[in-house]
Amino acid sequence: MRVFALSDIHVDYEANARWVESLSRSDYRDDVLLLAGDVSDSVVLLERCLRQFADRFKHLLFVPGNHELWVVRDGACSDSFDKFEMVCEIARRSGASMAPFRHGQLTIVPLLGWYDYSFGEPDLALLQTWMDFHACRWPGAWTSYDVTSHFLQMNRYQRRTPDEIIISFSHFVPRIDVMPNFIPLQHRGIFPVLGTHRLEQQVRELGSAIHVYGHSHVNRCVQLDGTAYVNNAFAYPREVHLSQKALLCLYDCP
Repeated sequence: MRVFALSDIHVDYEANARWVESLSRSDYRDDVLLLAGDVSDSVVLLERCLRQFADRFKHLLFVPGNHELWVVRDGACSDSFDKFEMVCEIARRSGASMAPFRHGQLTIVPLLGWYDYSFGEPDLALLQTWMDFHACRWPGAWTSYDVTSHFLQMNRYQRRTPDEIIISFSHFVPRIDVMPNFIPLQHRGIFPVLGTHRLEQQVRELGSAIHVYGHSHVNRCVQLDGTAYVNNAFAYPREVHLSQKALLCLYDCP
């Protein structure tokens, strides 16, 4: 059984949707796919994509990204928490799981999250242009910190044995130093909305050997404090310089 990672497939783009459709229906029948969010804000496209992956892999593990919680297109949800519940139901009926998965000594733990500006305060330009500030809707006076706290509190898993191998995965970035130094200063304005240091605290508590994240669209594998941090975002069609446009095998179970 192999474990593959992918995020930010964005099947709203025809080229990305065609790639999903082209995946072999026989090569991954014994394998696991970790799908780390940003499939689509459309519930129709989300369900179609999850079903396609579930038909190709023995196990499909999923966490939603920020795009899944947008409410401007479908309009059927009162707020983004309502949309989250709808996404959970779509995942369930499509054959995807959002729960921890065990196989022998290996445990795979999905981690929900959001961003709380622990990577920096957003400037006016980001507040005006970042789509989440316009496409998501939260109840009352909830702040980004409150939203992040809500989702982090839903992550509950404790290591069972000392020899347990943990792979965790999230859509959001757990620590800002996974971002490479080559990112130009003019593009670092989005760092405040990439994730939260509090997600890293949960990765530390788990003792993850590998943590998969998405959201940044910058493919990378870096070892930090005993954990391998991996981003394998498919990304937008134009972002060929940042992504591999392929599945990444993380682990091969004996």
